Amino acid sequence: MLFSEIYGSYFNTVAEVLKSAVECDITDCDINNIINEKAFGESIINIPALIKGDEWQLLNSDMETPLINVPDMPLTTLQKQWLKALLYDPRIKLFNPCIDGLEDVEPLYEQGTIEYFDRYSDGDSFDNPKYIENFHIILNAVKKHKKLKIKYTGRQWKDKEFICSPIKLQYSSKDDKFRLKAIAYKKMFTLNLSRIEACEMTGFDIYDDLKKYEHIKDTVIFELLDDRNALERVMLSFSHLEKETQRQEDNRYQVTLKYDRDDETEILIRILSFGPLIRVISPDSFIEKLKKRIDNQMNCGV
Repeated sequence: MLFSEIYGSYFNTVAEVLKSAVECDITDCDINNIINEKAFGESIINIPALIKGDEWQLLNSDMETPLINVPDMPLTTLQKQWLKALLYDPRIKLFNPCIDGLEDVEPLYEQGTIEYFDRYSDGDSFDNPKYIENFHIILNAVKKHKKLKIKYTGRQWKDKEFICSPIKLQYSSKDDKFRLKAIAYKKMFTLNLSRIEACEMTGFDIYDDLKKYEHIKDTVIFELLDDRNALERVMLSFSHLEKETQRQEDNRYQVTLKYDRDDETEILIRILSFGPLIRVISPDSFIEKLKKRIDNQMNCGV
């Protein structure tokens, strides 16, 4: 681990709880709200018991803390070096991040230091000036809820010009590509940013299209065996999704995961990557798709 655990998400959450306890009276409901906002979903299982327990002695039975001053969590030199290294990532530079306070800090590593073995090699050209220009226009349109005029080259369209309503930008770590979810011709499309030849933001709002667009969510429930640090790996893999985690036994958990229906194939692949450590119990339709995918993989290997 690059950083001390004390500067991780969990300890920042505890610091926020203690800050509230120093400044005013705090309740169990307040603690749970802070944890839900600051930490991962499964943190609700461990943090309340630990923060009020005899081992940490941070809150007594009256929900009072022995601390006098509000906790402070300054960045270490190592953390600053890590952040400086991230700022050199061409994907992050697309968002024009602020570098205040890191001007005189040396990056922890160079961009060529890390070798990716699970990523396609034909990712987007993030350093291409035209790509950067298009990205900024699209990002601005998404934020301002304005329609875009796009010239696009793809399998279905060749040098096609059309007006679309941008919904959100997505990044695929496996493909190393940015994609735009947009509504055009009364349908939802996924457009590769690298195939956008030119674009401009119009003055038209997208709200009418948003009303017609249904953001369909599906749910999958699975049992997890916490072997080989599986719980932490699952929480990291699905950290961007809404989920609920319940402890069943000492090393078994039930996880309820909500995801966009458009992303179901990627969810299937991620769950399969954990092998026997995950057993899907609901819904039946998802289980059948898992079985079909496994059968196809076995037939390909024959």
